[in-house]
Amino acid sequence: MRGFAALVLAAGKGTRMRSRLPKVLHPLAGRPLLEHTLTAIEGLATNSETSAPGEASDDPPPIVVVVSQDADSIRSAFAGRCLFATQSAQLGTADAVLAAQPTLSSLSPSPAYTLILPGDAPLLTTKMLRSLLEAFRQSDSPLALVSAQAPDPTGYGRVVRDERGRICAVVEEKDTSDWQRAITEVNTSHYCIRTDWLWEHLPHVQRNAISGEYYLVDLVEMAAKQGYTIPTVSAPLDEVMGVNDRVQLAQAESLVRRRILERLMLSGVTIIDPASTFIAASVKIGQDTVIHPFTTISGSATIGSECVIGPHSVIRDSQIGNQCEIVGSWLEEATLEANVHVGPMSHLRPGAHLATNVHLGNYAEVKKSFIGAGTQMHHFSYMGDATVGENVNIGAGAITCNYDGTPIKKKTLIEDGASVGSDTLFIAPVTMGQGATTGAGAVVNHDVAPGTLVVGMPARPIRRVHTKQEGESTPPTPPDAPARGEGEE
Repeated sequence: MRGFAALVLAAGKGTRMRSRLPKVLHPLAGRPLLEHTLTAIEGLATNSETSAPGEASDDPPPIVVVVSQDADSIRSAFAGRCLFATQSAQLGTADAVLAAQPTLSSLSPSPAYTLILPGDAPLLTTKMLRSLLEAFRQSDSPLALVSAQAPDPTGYGRVVRDERGRICAVVEEKDTSDWQRAITEVNTSHYCIRTDWLWEHLPHVQRNAISGEYYLVDLVEMAAKQGYTIPTVSAPLDEVMGVNDRVQLAQAESLVRRRILERLMLSGVTIIDPASTFIAASVKIGQDTVIHPFTTISGSATIGSECVIGPHSVIRDSQIGNQCEIVGSWLEEATLEANVHVGPMSHLRPGAHLATNVHLGNYAEVKKSFIGAGTQMHHFSYMGDATVGENVNIGAGAITCNYDGTPIKKKTLIEDGASVGSDTLFIAPVTMGQGATTGAGAVVNHDVAPGTLVVGMPARPIRRVHTKQEGESTPPTPPDAPARGEGEE
């Protein structure tokens, strides 16, 4: 028999969220609530800590998620990651588990025991689940559960123990007596149950007279009446708290964010002010990188070692190499190679790729363009749908005019060693040859030959420009001559 399977209950309506979005799809640290639960379960891939004798697979346990009939968005979001069962009507947790019986029973080999977990408790950890599995395996009880101490137990079911400290029942809050309501040990709805015992006893759960629902917690009293000592795992409340409304979602966000930042800091990342730094769980950051305040990093972002990020930077789904500096800028689906400087106040849009040693200054924008190694683009410029070669200087206010009203954006090619004067306009499609130069305010609507200076509107060639050959020294500038490219960078 397979060791175990996991059953996640996610069919609740989530009415207190007051949202058209299903509760378990609300984002928490950049991921849906349900994804946090699935990730914790997937961390139980069989190893020396979780395997029972005879288990040899490195795969995570099979996961079945119980959803409502109108949960197409949940099915779509997690297709291929788990199996689904449908609870036709919300008649309580025991009814939800019963709805999953055909799916669980179809697993081959059949699971000997089943983890049953709520889909709206995203703070649980793999470590806690391992503790629950271990407590179950060391007991002869057909079930084990996780409890927590809650200074304010309002909203939770109470764990009721007898005079010898053994669990005799779990009572939902609406059914508690006055003395039971004062109990601070609460049920967290995390269980491990022997599968054959579950299917044998689940049909005997009676409908609650007050709510009209079938409670899974009634199985606890059944096991206690059969004489079993039910093992419990005590967990911190901030690992098992449920999310039922947006207030609790914000509380969970704070707790998850703290975990993420602590993990990064312990791995060698400096975070100057954790209170003002927002980093998603999926982000990877290298050693000795420094994150300054008011920075947000999300999605599949990867940041290398020895970088400086922020303050006031926003990075989403971007890949950043080692020793880069991003100051007060916005990056979306961009790629930066090593030793790139960006900002302040620059914007890299999807498809921007900056090669090694590129310097992008303030108020610069790059979209769907490659900027070659060593190129300088210091300020107030836009490169869209362009390929820029190595060691190019782009003066202030230079832009590529890549849109003429037709669906396909036009391309600009600026070859190695070119020098683009301030306020140059490239009317794409156009190519600027290697070592060519444009004067300030040039409107380039025809290709520029390599090594040529063009000026005017439209730009026209006026002479060849001297390009320094490899190993050649730069000749001195005559005392009365203006500096080349004055007013540019």
